[in-house]
Amino acid sequence: MKIAHHHINAQSPVFIIAELSANHNGSLENALETIKAAKRAGADCIKLQTYTADTITLDSGKEDFLIQGTIWDGRKLHDLYQEAYTPWEWHQQLYDAAAAEGLVCFSSPFDKTAVDLLESLNSPAYKIASFEITDIPLIEYVASKGKPIIISTGIARQEDIELALDACKRVGNYDIALLKCTSSYPAPIEEANMIMVRDLAERYGVISGLSDHTMGSTVPIVATVFGAKIIEKHFILDRSIGGPDASFSMNEAEFTAMVQAVREAEKAIGVVDYELTEKQAKGRDFSRSLYVAQDIDAGEIFTEENLRSVRPGFGMHPKYLKDFIGKTAVRSYSKGDRFEG
Repeated sequence: MKIAHHHINAQSPVFIIAELSANHNGSLENALETIKAAKRAGADCIKLQTYTADTITLDSGKEDFLIQGTIWDGRKLHDLYQEAYTPWEWHQQLYDAAAAEGLVCFSSPFDKTAVDLLESLNSPAYKIASFEITDIPLIEYVASKGKPIIISTGIARQEDIELALDACKRVGNYDIALLKCTSSYPAPIEEANMIMVRDLAERYGVISGLSDHTMGSTVPIVATVFGAKIIEKHFILDRSIGGPDASFSMNEAEFTAMVQAVREAEKAIGVVDYELTEKQAKGRDFSRSLYVAQDIDAGEIFTEENLRSVRPGFGMHPKYLKDFIGKTAVRSYSKGDRFEG
């Protein structure tokens, strides 16, 4: 998978996305400053969401359209999305600002008109949000544009994932990544289930990663260890700005620490290699080897008292100790001599 100038594959660094979402809280200035902060924090990408309240839901006060069981309890869907949306007339300026910072910018579209807008901006990739994984017509339309497509699996059963993948492949798009996601805000760490990152990649033959709503850096670090190649985290200048997503978003200092932790985790994973580095080889000086523990005259018998396996490691390998115990010394030795046979 290639998004702008980033190649994303099994050998590449993790592609780290700062999710702007509603964290501009209605201010273009906030949005532009957030892009600059995301660059400082070490993100590779800033991601938007492209919808209006009317393209994502209906303006209805009926019970079905009232939110239950989340941090937005009791609110009308339409009211929430009216507050949270990113004005479409900002998009060009936001894309330009990201480019000026050297960041990739793309978005999650929520209907065909949003896709058309993003196509006019030459968006380099698309993200399907967790709750849209069941919108097969939208996924087909997005995939038909031939761009890399990243799909969150937050509410997905296995059948939903397979239907979404089939929708992409039907229109000839195999450039797909799947993100493990827990669609709770914030998400409990015990529901992160990061072993799924590895399973998604192995089961479906795709790039896998994480769209994270937990607090802190622990889950992104674990995801990295399990092979995540994309990590997305909500990003805000300062939670005091407020807004619908503020409570589960990272500020600049937290995001910077997460990026550093992920990069350190990547280094720690390493490769399968049984050869020793120069430092590791030097450490063998402190391993055990055979040394003379008491003065031994020629003709004396080697015993476990006068010939021992001790540190350091300059003498004969300890595996030979049993070959000499009970044998007769053919010459004399002094305590502390390396035993070399």
